[in-house]
Amino acid sequence: MSAIARTDTSVLGRWWWTVDRLTLLALGALIFCGVILAMAASPPVAARLGVDQYHFVKRQIMLLPVAVGLLFAVSLSTPRQAIRLSVLGLGVSLALTALTFVAGPEIKGARRWVSLPGFQLQPSEFVKPFFAVVAAWLFAAQKMYPRVPGYLISVALYAGIATMLVKQPDLGMAAVVTLVWFGQFFMAGLPLWLVGAMACLGFAGLFGAYLLLPHVTSRINRFLDPSSGDSYQVDRAMEAFMNGGLMGRGPGEGIVKRTIPDAHADFIFAVAAEEFGLIACLILVGLFAFVVMRGFSRVLQETNLFVLLATTGLLVQFGLQAIVNMASTLHLMPTKGMTLPFISYGGSSLLALAIGMGMVLALTRKRYGLEAMS
Repeated sequence: MSAIARTDTSVLGRWWWTVDRLTLLALGALIFCGVILAMAASPPVAARLGVDQYHFVKRQIMLLPVAVGLLFAVSLSTPRQAIRLSVLGLGVSLALTALTFVAGPEIKGARRWVSLPGFQLQPSEFVKPFFAVVAAWLFAAQKMYPRVPGYLISVALYAGIATMLVKQPDLGMAAVVTLVWFGQFFMAGLPLWLVGAMACLGFAGLFGAYLLLPHVTSRINRFLDPSSGDSYQVDRAMEAFMNGGLMGRGPGEGIVKRTIPDAHADFIFAVAAEEFGLIACLILVGLFAFVVMRGFSRVLQETNLFVLLATTGLLVQFGLQAIVNMASTLHLMPTKGMTLPFISYGGSSLLALAIGMGMVLALTRKRYGLEAMS
């Protein structure tokens, strides 16, 4: 790549000299860490399930070229192309999400997946990045053209998406989508009285979920009072942090992955803590923080409202997902089955994150002349 001259006007040349290479490097580091931790955490899980020892490692590595290819291809987009991709992607994702209610297999009491040959696709993972971009476009469109009912369309889309996510049920993803959408709406100029009203609705919804949904009631009760129910996974995760100490027990020497069912997914941060120690965990946290803060620094001087709102939504989504996963593992919030971006096992999550961060790279590229308007 260093051999590409600044005068190179090819697609690859323009991409290389306009994309944020530091963010690209940080994302590459996260993907590399994900491969290492998949090799460390998944073999015992595979053994318990009676499949090949490296079953999950192979599946994740097979998807990596697809994810990297998606990230690169999407990062070539102009803002207008990102909008078109997101409108199309959101339509397909919503159709597939609706399909889960009639044709999706029930796994652990939820219907979130569509069965494809050799692969279980979770369409709602793709709804997150596509909706963030579409919502930003609708908010910006109403600001530029007041006759366009962008706010109304966005509210209707959000209501439909939130209803489907709650029905699956997937309250964690519904909460992330809600917070991102609300943040974008606030930045677009949401009146303060509506901010208060929507915040009250959010608290009312959370309280209603606690009263009406048994699995939500159980998780919150166990968080507030661990003795009130099964807190086995969280207890083992906390032991992993204590056992790992500063430098960790060493690669392959951890024991938490032998006892936690979701060690390769929801609790992979605990495996990292036990085998590689606190320093490695802080490096991971630093990489996530760098990607988010670097992205924000790139849009500080942005004059295009759509780019500002879309990039902010995608970055908040990325950061929130990392925070939810790590906070759940550390017992700082009720447990929630949410992957650690680019680290946890999960094909749908990996591909959706690649698309989302590809759009971040695309929207934060330096744009000159006519390209800045496209």
